[in-house]
Amino acid sequence: MQLLFEIAEQEHFQLKGYRRLTGGDINAVFLLETPTENWVIKLNDKSAFPGMFQKEAFALEELTKTNSFRIPKVVCSSELNNHACLILEYIETGTENAKFWKDFGVCLANLHKSTKLHFGWKSKNYIGSLTQYNSYCESSAEFYISQRLLPQFKLASQNGFRFLNLDSFFKNVSELIPKAEKPALIHGDLWSGNYMVDAHQTPVLIDPAICFASREMDLAMMQLFGGFPTEVFDVYQTHFTLEPNWKSRIKLYQLYYLLVHLNLFGKSYLNSVQQIIRNYT
Repeated sequence: MQLLFEIAEQEHFQLKGYRRLTGGDINAVFLLETPTENWVIKLNDKSAFPGMFQKEAFALEELTKTNSFRIPKVVCSSELNNHACLILEYIETGTENAKFWKDFGVCLANLHKSTKLHFGWKSKNYIGSLTQYNSYCESSAEFYISQRLLPQFKLASQNGFRFLNLDSFFKNVSELIPKAEKPALIHGDLWSGNYMVDAHQTPVLIDPAICFASREMDLAMMQLFGGFPTEVFDVYQTHFTLEPNWKSRIKLYQLYYLLVHLNLFGKSYLNSVQQIIRNYT
């Protein structure tokens, strides 16, 4: 692929070889072989997803500061012609050992202990191919409703979906979300495809959609499509106790991710969304 050699020339490194890796729906992903080490490069159309890789690079660096999970090091983020690219440290994969999930729970608790004064993030970013809004808010409920749910409901409406009793639903949501919860730095898209096990059996996080929000959002996403054992949540609780009745809010926080899937993939997610609205109205 000539583009990869052109990027190597622009970024002043020698490319010995490359091979395609499995990636998401948005980006092309390749392993780059250089004389000294291997890297991973992600490529996309810069006009279709403006600033996506710069935002991902900032997010990875922010996660690294927490000294919680292992995070791929950012080599560079740049553009060439119509393409944007992000070059990252290549992390060799390993297999889980007996203490992997305990370590994961501890790492997640340590990540979530990073806090700020307000809920939100310094700029918009992405969840999948969709814009994720992050204007700063004073409360967890305000942030979740105004920056997470409302934009997705608006987009769903534009896509032809209709929902009943949202005013009543939002009123109940604002009362159900704990007011004492501090903003936590969350991964933001923590499903089983966005963690790795490295060669030393260390938990690694990739593809973040970060912000400072309720930490229950990460826990809810982890339980939406499976892939995480109950041990993770038990260990997490011993290191960073959750607010009372957190399990009763799992579906509430899963709503955001189901709306994202509804807007990306269509009506197969509609019934799940409608059921959650009914449950909290």
